[in-house]
Amino acid sequence: MSIARRLEGLPLGAFHYRLLLICGIGWLFDAMDVGLVSFVLPAVGKEWHLSAAQMGALGSIGLLGMGLGAVAGGTLSDLLGRKKVFTYTLIFYGVATFLAGLAVNYPWLMLLRFLVGLGLGAEVPVAFTLMSEFSPTRYRGRMAVLLESFWAFGWIAAALIGYLAVPRWGWRLAFFIGALPALYAAVLRRALPESPRYLEKIGKVEAAEAIVAMVEKSSGGPAGEILTGPEGEGETAARVTFSDLWSRRYFRRTLCLWLLWFGINFSYYGIVTWLPSLMVGRGFAIIKSFEYVLIMTLGQVPGYFSAAYLVEKIGRKATLVTYLALSGGAAYMFSLSTTTSQLILWGLAVYFFNLGAWGVLYAYTPELYPTAIRATGSGWASFCGRIGAILAPLIVGQMLVLMGQAAAYPVIFLLFTAVFVVTAIGMLLLGIETKGKTLEELFLTP
Repeated sequence: MSIARRLEGLPLGAFHYRLLLICGIGWLFDAMDVGLVSFVLPAVGKEWHLSAAQMGALGSIGLLGMGLGAVAGGTLSDLLGRKKVFTYTLIFYGVATFLAGLAVNYPWLMLLRFLVGLGLGAEVPVAFTLMSEFSPTRYRGRMAVLLESFWAFGWIAAALIGYLAVPRWGWRLAFFIGALPALYAAVLRRALPESPRYLEKIGKVEAAEAIVAMVEKSSGGPAGEILTGPEGEGETAARVTFSDLWSRRYFRRTLCLWLLWFGINFSYYGIVTWLPSLMVGRGFAIIKSFEYVLIMTLGQVPGYFSAAYLVEKIGRKATLVTYLALSGGAAYMFSLSTTTSQLILWGLAVYFFNLGAWGVLYAYTPELYPTAIRATGSGWASFCGRIGAILAPLIVGQMLVLMGQAAAYPVIFLLFTAVFVVTAIGMLLLGIETKGKTLEELFLTP
């Protein structure tokens, strides 16, 4: 059997869980770093007397870096390998985060947050490409969602840092703690294997065979069942270009992914970047604001785990459409909340369904492209998402400036509701189902 067929037919073994842990801890640090921004914004804004527009720009500049980094990281991963890019991006953004804690003024912090985003964005498509290329067919979606679930724990860690450290010791300590990924990169370099699919694509068949044999050994031997479907992806050595993403074969898939990434990013980052500041603006003390947001973020964990279960039961498409629609409903109810208990309840629901949808999106994205273009396609989809992520904090900041806190608050969440609903409709009309199919079958399916 081909390398792809051998990997697709394996049961889950010790290797798969070790890979999940290795990539997951790196992903946890990523989330912690992104999350720190929303918790330091109120403190930085107060110390440097920043306007709402300046705070919005500070939230968006890192996302601009993430968008550009995703394109660069995805492309380099298809050229140089998954492992190398994954490792060095962790070091890059870890160092940049530490330097952000030393920033002496607003322009310097803007520059350093851009560099942090550049490194972080480059890592995003690589981690999920690597996970999908190692995972057996019948577990691929679940493993990708479980990998994405580490984001919840990283965000909770960021909320804890914001709640416990920022009010007492200042925002700079938050960034120093966020620099920990640079240390963890040394562990990744030793423990993380290269993707056999990538090695086979570049002609290193013996190295690919050795890794597959190791995976088979950790899983109890070769595949226990022969999967139906083609032996390989039928790829040639010709280099795939950006225009191929919009060829007749991939047009619908690329359009669907770009819409999904834009909509989910817009709503997610628009909410989480501004939520602590919005709650402070509504009269909550900064410590209470962080406390309530910390409670809300706990909704991410069951959201991810429920999606990990459903993604292999009812499929990617049904899970995504349902969770996106319910995210919109929860955002609408949040806008109507008048008591603390209502805010927390619907905030929990927003995090539950929003992050569940995120998990499915990360499972779904690398399934729609073949090995030669998988990380590149994922990187460009992520870039499109970051455009939404950049626009949302800026738009919210401008709405606050033009309309004022009281008038803008409900309109902001109605905007997010509309985006969630439109995104759900886009997935319903354009999305294809990938559950139970090998990556090779999906490549050959129109």
